[in-house]
Order: sequence, then structure tokens, then C-alpha cells
Amino acid sequence: MSKPTTDGLKVIARNKKARHDYAIEETVEAGLELMGSEVKSLRLGRANLSDSYALPEHGQIFLHHLNIAPYEAASVLGHTPLRTRRLLLKRREIDRLTQKVAERGYALIPLQLHFRNGWAKVDIGLAKGKTNIDRRQDLKERETKREIDRELRARRR
Repeated sequence: MSKPTTDGLKVIARNKKARHDYAIEETVEAGLELMGSEVKSLRLGRANLSDSYALPEHGQIFLHHLNIAPYEAASVLGHTPLRTRRLLLKRREIDRLTQKVAERGYALIPLQLHFRNGWAKVDIGLAKGKTNIDRRQDLKERETKREIDRELRARRR
């Protein structure tokens, strides 16, 4: 569990694989419709974004396969870990994202789950899938940048 930062942001979970598998074109912060036991479990840092995705359905956007572990103290009234959760966005944002997802190749992928000033939020990325060539190119650029940084550090000594 990470510590809160100065702007009231406390990160719960990150989807590290998303930036590797997708080219993120735009990011939107959305609220989550949660049950009480889900919020308590999130405060303990017990969430997994790895296989989750968002889909527009019936004029709203829903988050699928977000795994929030059950809260033990909730007893019988707890939540289902993999239930579908509604994202809280403004109508304009929902319409714009729905229109983009209808285009070929776009997907809504959750990038980060966090608390901002006490409210559970999720960063959703409008993403296009990368090909193997794109992934190789990214690795090559990253490796080149590392080598340049290494050389600069060595010259400063």
C-alpha cells in the first residue's frame, strides 16, 4: 500500500501490462460505483486490474473483471469480487468514449486505481492494440535511452 502524496492521491493498483500491450492515446479519470465492503477492501490495497476492461453498454460505461478481494469483516453482506461496476462519468465523456470505441481497434483499458481526496477513482485509457513490431520498437527506444543515460553519467564522473 502506497503513501498519500501532496495532491491527495493514493494509488491502490496499477495495470503495468496495459502500457506494454496498448498505445494509450488519451486518459480519463472516472469515479466508481462501489459497495461499502469494496471501499474498505480497496483501502487495504486489495485490488487487481490485470485482466479488466471497460465497455459502453446502454448509454453507460461499465468496468468488467476488476478483482476487488472480499472484505473479511463484511460477513454475509460482502461483495462478489469480480462483479461488473459502473463508471461515473459526465454524459459528454460517455458519448465521446462510446463513439471512439465504436471505431475499429479502440478499447477502454483501466490504467490505475486510486483514491483522490477520499474518493475511489480509476484512470481509463483510450487505447489501440500494439503489434509485435510496435513493441519491439518501444523496447529498442527504451534501451537506447538507457545507454545514452549511462554514457552521460559516466562522462560526469
